[in-house]
Amino acid sequence: MQEFNLNTRPEVLTRWLQEKGWLAGDEHIQALEKPGEGNMNVVLRLRTDQRAFILKQSRPYVHKYQNIPAPLERIAVEQQFYQEIKSAQVGDRVPEILAYDASHHLLLLEDLGEGEDLTTYYAERRVPAQDRAALLGFLRQVHQQRVSEYPANRSLRQLNHQHIFVLPFMEDNGFVLDDVQEGLQDLSMSYKTDGELKSAVQSLGALYLAEGDTLLHGDYYPGSWLRSAGHLYVIDPEFSFLGFPEFDLGIMVAHLILATGEEDQLAACLSAYGLPLGEKRTQQIAGTEMMRRLIGLAQLPLERSLEEKAALLKMARKMIVV
Repeated sequence: MQEFNLNTRPEVLTRWLQEKGWLAGDEHIQALEKPGEGNMNVVLRLRTDQRAFILKQSRPYVHKYQNIPAPLERIAVEQQFYQEIKSAQVGDRVPEILAYDASHHLLLLEDLGEGEDLTTYYAERRVPAQDRAALLGFLRQVHQQRVSEYPANRSLRQLNHQHIFVLPFMEDNGFVLDDVQEGLQDLSMSYKTDGELKSAVQSLGALYLAEGDTLLHGDYYPGSWLRSAGHLYVIDPEFSFLGFPEFDLGIMVAHLILATGEEDQLAACLSAYGLPLGEKRTQQIAGTEMMRRLIGLAQLPLERSLEEKAALLKMARKMIVV
């Protein structure tokens, strides 16, 4: 089964999964649901007469933007990330792998329940201190995992590199920011023509593409954080690779600042992270991520005035050009 879609009939999928041995012979799918707003992959919640679980498949394109090609092997990276940390102290913060089919790019995962991702931070304009502590604790454990072999994930990193370090800083990238918010295009132009800024970002991008020795989640932001039944989980590690720890921490910091408007989130995270790393590099990654989320293609549910976005962009530049 190379293809299935959200309209696949439950009885068809039941037969297919029974033939694979992923469903018992007397187990039948009663409902298919879309568990959330996935960007990269097709994701289904399957409810049978006995249980519920999540079925995830990578396609040769980005699910949300199907004109953007994406490597199929990203599902294998996600599977290996979960395998690597299942025995760590934070193994209970990720879903259990129930089955994996590399040939069909399919991953069967534990259903974590009717939760919601933490993009709610943007509307609430606050991040609970206990959440920040739990998220930093997870990151510390991941970064301390020693892995002997891990996928380079180069194709997906190259795609991500374009969207973080290149496209947001191009004067003409085909993305009209005024379609997001009137006046944002003009606001962005001083940054798109800032040679000093673009040079610093280019250096960070080269570092991102280089090989490292630290296991990273690779997309550590509120869309990858899930709360269900009072428990905080981390999902969607398909961008994972061996790199430098400042990348994960910088991405996290960027989104805490975007949510709260508080620059001191940086110092709080650096202090609580508790492992050696480069503070300047973390700060620069955070500033770059803030900019790409404000003037790049990957927009957030961030309801802010143009004046607020101008202040955030100014803050971000100061964090990058140091």
